[in-house]
Amino acid sequence: MILRRMLAIWISKATCVVCKLAGKQGVTLAGKIALKIDPKILMELSGQVRKKIFITCGTNGKTTTNNLLCSAIEAEGEKVICNHTGSNMLNGVISAFVLAAKWNGKLDADYACIEIDEASTRRVFPHFKPDYMVLTNLFRDQLDRYGEIDITMNILKEVMQSAPKMKVIVNGDDALSAYLAMESGNPYVTYGISEKVVNDKDSHEIREGRFCKKCGAPLKYNFYHYSQLGDYACTGCEFKRPAIVYDASDVAVSDHLAFTVEERHLEANYKGFYNVYNILAAYAGIRTAGFKAEHFMDMLKNFNPENGRMEQFRIKGAGVTLNLAKNPAGFNQNISAVMQDTNPKDVIIAINDNAQDGIDISWLWDVDFDRLGEESIRSITVSGIRCQDMRLRLKYVDIPSILESDVEKAIRDRVADGTGNLYVL
Repeated sequence: MILRRMLAIWISKATCVVCKLAGKQGVTLAGKIALKIDPKILMELSGQVRKKIFITCGTNGKTTTNNLLCSAIEAEGEKVICNHTGSNMLNGVISAFVLAAKWNGKLDADYACIEIDEASTRRVFPHFKPDYMVLTNLFRDQLDRYGEIDITMNILKEVMQSAPKMKVIVNGDDALSAYLAMESGNPYVTYGISEKVVNDKDSHEIREGRFCKKCGAPLKYNFYHYSQLGDYACTGCEFKRPAIVYDASDVAVSDHLAFTVEERHLEANYKGFYNVYNILAAYAGIRTAGFKAEHFMDMLKNFNPENGRMEQFRIKGAGVTLNLAKNPAGFNQNISAVMQDTNPKDVIIAINDNAQDGIDISWLWDVDFDRLGEESIRSITVSGIRCQDMRLRLKYVDIPSILESDVEKAIRDRVADGTGNLYVL
């Protein structure tokens, strides 16, 4: 068995190297090969983690939250395995362990921080039972893959109950996530924001959690943060927003983020109200695991979002911000982050419908694109496979756009002849 494990590791590592030389990521393929050679490799390697295993699930924010949590634990001097790239299905999870293993088949890790696609939890949990699950939120997402939210909730409830000792670190501001944590029977701890931060009275956002999952009656909200996140209580039964353990206050959202939790002031030099939740989730995770989080602020100062999550870089002197949008709630928060920048800017919206993107793009009609009509946005270019669909969507809110299906050319054009401040969504 040890020889089989070593062979799987050697071939997987070699595969990953060859893929990178060919300009491909190769992470998923490496995991697929490892599982084929040794079907028990994930069970064996995860069992070598000396302390605890975290998993991060939820519709939006998984990659950023998981990477923040990993960095926070590493800042405490621990060795951590993490699928940083966001490869979060079974093969990607296997790769995280296999590529971190040594050539002798041994793993040197105190903790593991693993992001898992919600639908893939059914395939991962038979291999190991995590100690903690961070549950970020539940929104409608990729209907061709997930179906309606109830299907996702049923999958997560099933896997939670298969690991009854696993503690759930849940976003208490999301009625769907909170209900799931309560109903699962697992121990849970909450994080959230108990004060009203934004005025959303003119918002046209689709609210997913309008009705109580327990009795079906409407939920009454004292206020919303965005989408269905906020302070809620059922009008027909006792279900309500749970008491919040890790509660953010004095939240500031402008050119940077700041808030206070447990009398500790935290700041981060990036945009987007949703990132307050990501940071708060990581903080709740590390505190729940027993760390004092004394180095958390230092970690935030050095943390650089990756993989297109508010990732910032420069091309020929132009500042570029790259962000992922894959469902209405996430895209609306993307737009909010763009509009926080009052400087002149160009926007490129690239919409694809490959299998990994989701082939159903009807969700674009639930996004508040009319907010992009402000004067500070000097140009909007639509690109990608479904650029014509995006162009039509903007036409219905009277916003003109430039059509350029080739993403690379679209970026080169705006870098060469733009404001020098480019957002690519």
